[in-house]
Amino acid sequence: MVISVSGLTSQAALNLIDRTRDTQMTTLRSEAQHQRAASVFRERIASITTPEELVKDFEVYSFVMNAFDLEDQIFGRGMMRKILESDPVDDSALVNRLSDSRFGEIHEALGFTTSGGTTVVPDFTDTDWQDSIVDRYFNVQFQNQYNDQNETVGTVMEFRDKVDGFNTWFNILSDRSMTEFFQTALGMPTQLSSLDIDKQAEMLEKRFSLEKLQDPREVEGLISRYMIIRDVRNPPAQATSAAIQILNNTSGQFVPFTLDIEAVNFSGASLFR
Repeated sequence: MVISVSGLTSQAALNLIDRTRDTQMTTLRSEAQHQRAASVFRERIASITTPEELVKDFEVYSFVMNAFDLEDQIFGRGMMRKILESDPVDDSALVNRLSDSRFGEIHEALGFTTSGGTTVVPDFTDTDWQDSIVDRYFNVQFQNQYNDQNETVGTVMEFRDKVDGFNTWFNILSDRSMTEFFQTALGMPTQLSSLDIDKQAEMLEKRFSLEKLQDPREVEGLISRYMIIRDVRNPPAQATSAAIQILNNTSGQFVPFTLDIEAVNFSGASLFR
């Protein structure tokens, strides 16, 4: 059971979640349905050698799909088989025609095919690999439960998990929630997404260099701006003042930022001025 963060500002909610995360994760891992799901995965994944075998074992397949936050795609087993059989370097392959980055991540993690379309038998007996999928499953379950309460907090938790892997703007633009995170934190309009992806990447690069993500202060600054702007647009019930939101940052470090109120109400037309 997760704690309730209803009525809290996003910063206060995130602080509370961070302080209690270890205890909550221990409780989540001990819940019967999750324990059983992880146990079944470990017991049966080692005997699976092809995408066809994976999608036929619904319990194992469902566990893996949940680990990559693809619960909404579970019943598309035929499509998932084709994705996992795709050649990762063939631009026309299904895995490369889908804009959702989660499909590329699951393809890479399972590794049924390699460059040139070579079919391989992955070593699913590797306990370190099994641990990584199980850890990912529980992390997704944890995040999704809070995302249901406060979407802003859920997005920030996802951003913190993924930020170390952001090498190009194209990588970010293939992820809908991360695109929304950066557009909001950088004060850019959602209408930006209607432009050609090369133009989007160019405009985002001019606004913010991804090299700055190596600096923890820059990362925290983005998170703070994102949460404040989102709370301005969608005030939580019983929300406190903006000053209290800033003071609720109990990380022990003051993160300076400038909140451009005009950016909060950015109109689509202003993109082309």
